[in-house]
Amino acid sequence: MIPEFCTFTTLKLFSMILGVPKETKIKENRVALTPDVVKDLVKKGFEVVIESGAGLNSFYNDENYTTVGAKIADKSTVYSTADVLIKVNAPVADEITKMKKDAILMSFMWAATSPELVDACCKAGITAFSMDAVPRISRAQKMDALSSQANLGGYKAVMLAADTIGKILPMMTTAAGTIRPCKVVIFGAGVAGLQAIATAKRLGAVVEVSDIRPETKEQVQSLGGKFIEMKGDDSIKMEGGYVKGVSEEFLKKQQELVSKHVKDADIVITTALIPGKKAPLLVTEEMVKSMRFGSVIVDMAVEQGGNVVGSELNKTVQKHGVTIIGEGNLPSLLPMNASDLYAKNMATLLLHLADKDAFKWEMDEDITKGSLIVHKGIAVHPSVVKVVPA
Repeated sequence: MIPEFCTFTTLKLFSMILGVPKETKIKENRVALTPDVVKDLVKKGFEVVIESGAGLNSFYNDENYTTVGAKIADKSTVYSTADVLIKVNAPVADEITKMKKDAILMSFMWAATSPELVDACCKAGITAFSMDAVPRISRAQKMDALSSQANLGGYKAVMLAADTIGKILPMMTTAAGTIRPCKVVIFGAGVAGLQAIATAKRLGAVVEVSDIRPETKEQVQSLGGKFIEMKGDDSIKMEGGYVKGVSEEFLKKQQELVSKHVKDADIVITTALIPGKKAPLLVTEEMVKSMRFGSVIVDMAVEQGGNVVGSELNKTVQKHGVTIIGEGNLPSLLPMNASDLYAKNMATLLLHLADKDAFKWEMDEDITKGSLIVHKGIAVHPSVVKVVPA
């Protein structure tokens, strides 16, 4: 039943309907499309249906959406009418069954580690594109939601640490004496790590950085960080800009090298992730014990198992006098910016794949092929074909 406040009598038969439900994941404040992006999509001929209240946690109310041409509906109407369901986090299996047959899902899916989600999409006969599978090529940069969200996460990690540590980050000279700057050690010089370096330096900290990729040294130094250099070996496997694997022996050598830097650190921030695998262990219990009482660690990889012994998902804990922050969704703590960037990433991908009338289905095109997980009920992406039940 369609509520009175949502009328579809004016919908053009040829226009594609984009549906945006409210996110239901715990501690999720983002919304998949923001009013500015909706306005642009409506101008391009799309119909947009937003679940009532979907944008409230990102500080966008229903009126902000109706003003730019969106319709407001209840959850069941969004799912049952959308030709394209647009989300931040993938829907659960029960929600997928409420989608129209042949509908299209666009969201983060983490499909390689979510076989039950892929199976639900196959059984429902829908098509699914995953934002975390967009290939990292130059022409897909504006669609790269992983990078846009990691960038904000790196910033927020430093701010959380700065708010928790019982001292200021910069050096300060006063009549009572000079305050020494905080020392920050960052594991990983990817998007999140580089933003963390830049933020910590702007706040006046001394920053040291460890990364298993020697080619990141120049980037670290350009931001004012000191690179903790360790020679790589053949066990490091790279693919598409990601570290896909590294030996336990190499990780042990890395831990030995950085342990003395961690011991002297006021703040440690870890960012290391391996797509489709458990996050590598970088900070051992002995390293935590060696840190000064009152030091702070932010484990940005906690949702994938964590880089730090003792970190707990969505909790801040005290271990051996050290505060360990395990916030699993840092971008969600900056929902206005995170939603805005994600919505722009999503709209750019959508407009690459389709116009208001239909999807192009250019199956051999790199971005289509890279981000398409399930096509009309059939798993097609190499990362999931082998894990989906026959």
